[in-house]
Amino acid sequence: MLYLTSRMRFSDLSEQQVLALAISSEEDDARIYRGFAAGLHEDYPGTAAIFSEMANEEDQHRISLIELHQKRFGDTIPLIRREHVSGFYARKPTWLSAHLTLDQIRHISENMETASRTFYENAEKRSTDADTRRLLGDLAAVEASHQDKARFLTQSHMETEAESEDETAHRKLVLTLIQPGLAGLMDGSVSTLAPVFATAFATGNTWTTFLVGLAASIGAGISMGFTEAVSDDGQISGRGSPTLRGLASGVMTAIGGLGHTIPYLISEFWIATSIAFFVVAVELCAIAWIQSKYMETPLLRATFQVVLGGSLVFAAGVLIGGG
Repeated sequence: MLYLTSRMRFSDLSEQQVLALAISSEEDDARIYRGFAAGLHEDYPGTAAIFSEMANEEDQHRISLIELHQKRFGDTIPLIRREHVSGFYARKPTWLSAHLTLDQIRHISENMETASRTFYENAEKRSTDADTRRLLGDLAAVEASHQDKARFLTQSHMETEAESEDETAHRKLVLTLIQPGLAGLMDGSVSTLAPVFATAFATGNTWTTFLVGLAASIGAGISMGFTEAVSDDGQISGRGSPTLRGLASGVMTAIGGLGHTIPYLISEFWIATSIAFFVVAVELCAIAWIQSKYMETPLLRATFQVVLGGSLVFAAGVLIGGG
């Protein structure tokens, strides 16, 4: 029975239509899992193997359901899919994204199996027809067994591959975001010290200093962002999306320069300069900490390198401005 939404209610479906709906759903899920496997194969072979086996399981379920349909209703299977049924669980198109994380993909697959099983269990409870209840119970059992199989596959594969895949994910995070962001923060924090403090001590004017610092920060951010984005497409180096790297580098460069520029919105010169000094110290400490945590640089050496470089640039700015 059709309604204004052009969707059928589940309660109006015949047993043959319910079986046809299960067949099409199993086929769709197998395709989704194979898409996950193909996308993860290069970087995460263990997880890709999980999804390949899950897709094979879906195929076997579909074959069993088709055989059951042939036995009860013949070879002609009605064309009916999830989107044709009101209230039937839907597959949100998030799995189409090419930038899903491992955790997101695993969460989607878990929800797929849980939703399938829960739907058939609830549908079985609402049905008053004995044959329909039996059919829906069989479908719920199929989904439950698949969910158990998925858990087994996850345990058997991930026990041996979880550590290496976590290392790969961490490496991609460092190469795509942390490293270019850190380079940008260092460039923005250190390279803008000279023009900002040279202008401050040369003019004694906080507004002029702010404008120079703003221009230097934004200009450096744009320059670093474009340079990072066009210097490496990430295909050979494995450094990830050039767009993400460019954004990370550009934004952090601008933030690094704006940190000690914003205090010069205060009209009192020495108050603004004192706050700017403090912000510079915080920026340099943050850079040293990030280097130590993500780049595996000893904290003492990272602090020495950053403080030495920042101090030299700061001194150059003060000397030039004061002269």
